[in-house]
Amino acid sequence: MSGTTVTRADLSEAVYQEVGLSRNDSANLVETILNEMVESLTRGETVKISSFGSFSVRQKGQRIGRNPKTGEEVPILPRKVLVFRASHVLKNKINRALSKAAAKAAAPAAPTPAGATSSAPKS
Repeated sequence: MSGTTVTRADLSEAVYQEVGLSRNDSANLVETILNEMVESLTRGETVKISSFGSFSVRQKGQRIGRNPKTGEEVPILPRKVLVFRASHVLKNKINRALSKAAAKAAAPAAPTPAGATSSAPKS
């Protein structure tokens, strides 16, 4: 996977590597799954993926907002928003990975014996 953003191409490549389908079949499979998710959400259905999370569409009511430049009150119209709720399995994996990274970063370097000098050049 490239960089910090996972793209459709990255997902297709992962399917190609793991499952062994052709690159075209892998790309078609990813597209089919994403299209089915979009269609389900468009119909107002919830999409649940075990050990990952749930996607749902939520209706937000009208409310009063404020223009940050002028301070003028402006009505914000009702709208639908997409909501993702991560599963506990996913949350635990993320938290474990973050705590491992934090522990690695906080681990002190091995102490040097008394009287020994560091071999690192001084800047």
